[in-house]
Amino acid sequence: MSMQRMILTVFPFIWTIGLLPFANHVKPFVFGLPFLAFWLSFSIYVTFVCILLLYRLDSRARRAEGGNLDD
Repeated sequence: MSMQRMILTVFPFIWTIGLLPFANHVKPFVFGLPFLAFWLSFSIYVTFVCILLLYRLDSRARRAEGGNLDD
């Protein structure tokens, strides 16, 4: 597993769970949400972007190998 894939795999976990003690605040309010609720909601988007980047890296690697994306 390449370093890019390792970072993209671990980053959402660290973002959501590892940094949670630092984000465990009610104030300030962001977009009308307590900060913790905003943090957890934003982590969904961070995870989505990481998975999207992983998918693109894998599909690019498969094309370079000459493999089919449906495998």
